[in-house]
Amino acid sequence: MSRSLEGFFRHIAACNTAVLPGGRLEFRLGATPAGWVQPALLPVLLEHGMTHAGNTVTLADPARLEPIGEAMAQAGVYRSHHELFDVWTDMAQPPVARIDRGALPLFGLMAAGVHLNGLVRLPHGLHLWIARRAMTKRLDPGKLDHLVAGGIPAGHTAAEALFKEAAEEASLPAELVRRARPTADIRYALDRPEGLRRDVLHCFELELPPDFTPTPADGEVEEFRLIPIEEAYALVRDTDAFKFNVNLVLIDLFLRTGLIDAASPEGQRLRQGLTGWHAPRPA
Repeated sequence: MSRSLEGFFRHIAACNTAVLPGGRLEFRLGATPAGWVQPALLPVLLEHGMTHAGNTVTLADPARLEPIGEAMAQAGVYRSHHELFDVWTDMAQPPVARIDRGALPLFGLMAAGVHLNGLVRLPHGLHLWIARRAMTKRLDPGKLDHLVAGGIPAGHTAAEALFKEAAEEASLPAELVRRARPTADIRYALDRPEGLRRDVLHCFELELPPDFTPTPADGEVEEFRLIPIEEAYALVRDTDAFKFNVNLVLIDLFLRTGLIDAASPEGQRLRQGLTGWHAPRPA
């Protein structure tokens, strides 16, 4: 492995710390595997009418997941985000339930988000708009971020969520956002204090005119800066300045723009590393 790419592999490893099942119990919605729960949570789940057999916990009626999640938040089992997300057993199929965003890691359920790279082509090279997250953010306050990024609320498609977040976070007009193109779906499985994150990031790219300046709109961003893509490359490679999963989306950008040779063995390994959790490993 080229030493110059070690910093990128570090971010891949940091976002894929979960070993599945890793001592967890499989969580099923009806007859279908949906997630993973810690055995310590079992008494609470049984209180809410779930069943336990062997290494499996089952909720027979997926529609009950939303009110169960509300009751668990009220009991202090987790901290509610007061925002519902869809629950999938297979993201190629329609969602089967809904639950508060804060409960997704508790059940090891899949979650989806959107990330937008905002690019500007200037005479002296390709530049990238980056945001600094507000210090009031629950997760990674003050870290660097994309121009636009956010989770996909229940009932929204990735494109709908992108338009919503673009207006709220960066005051991007819809006529500009319509030019965004999908680039990649990135997956990872990560152990966090709040539980098991199994995320799918739907990534987009948008070339913006040089005279456009994004403006924070909802208080979640402290500031926006336009930096050369080479500066972003060095920040990802050498630091932890960016929010943890933003590094993965930027690695994809570097592979696609040739800053990392995608055809090299290291480039191919990085690309494979962005596919994440889809192949569970034995404990």
